[in-house]
Amino acid sequence: MPFFPSPTQSSDVRLACGRIESQAIRDSIRINNRRQDGRDTKTVRPITCEGGLLPRVHGSSLFTRGETQAIACATLGGKVDAQRTDGIGDTDDRRFYLHYFFPPSSVGETGRMGAANRREVGHGNLAERALAPVIPSEAEFPFVVRLESTITESNGSSSMASVCAGCLALQDAGVPISRYDAVCFSLLF
Repeated sequence: MPFFPSPTQSSDVRLACGRIESQAIRDSIRINNRRQDGRDTKTVRPITCEGGLLPRVHGSSLFTRGETQAIACATLGGKVDAQRTDGIGDTDDRRFYLHYFFPPSSVGETGRMGAANRREVGHGNLAERALAPVIPSEAEFPFVVRLESTITESNGSSSMASVCAGCLALQDAGVPISRYDAVCFSLLF
């Protein structure tokens, strides 16, 4: 008679297999100096970027690092285009905001498309906070800036790909960026 493991036993087997796989990957990197994708430990993923990709938007870019790719579009507007936020205290209009889209197709899946999920909100906030320091003051640049980043392919760190693509799209739109150090610092951490 065949043996069928109980649910707790099968989850224990999956957990044990996962630990063995993780240890084998770490050992391969440590002993053979090879990552899973074949790169040695000193080689970075290939990076390509292109600005001015889309002709009908104010600014656009395509950023690719390894198997992660982001398309960013920057749109400039007047004061009435600022994002209105309601809070307990004062209402504040945001001059700069980023919309981050991570469709299921970017990781080879199908799924529901709708309102932003926790991942999109969290990664979008992360990318927006990284780009906010390079946005010039209202006195220097009196426009509202809306940035949209769509992840078309993802194999890690899609929020930072959005930062890189967003920075390029802002430059393509003519936003005077003077604090490259803030973006570079955010990419390091």
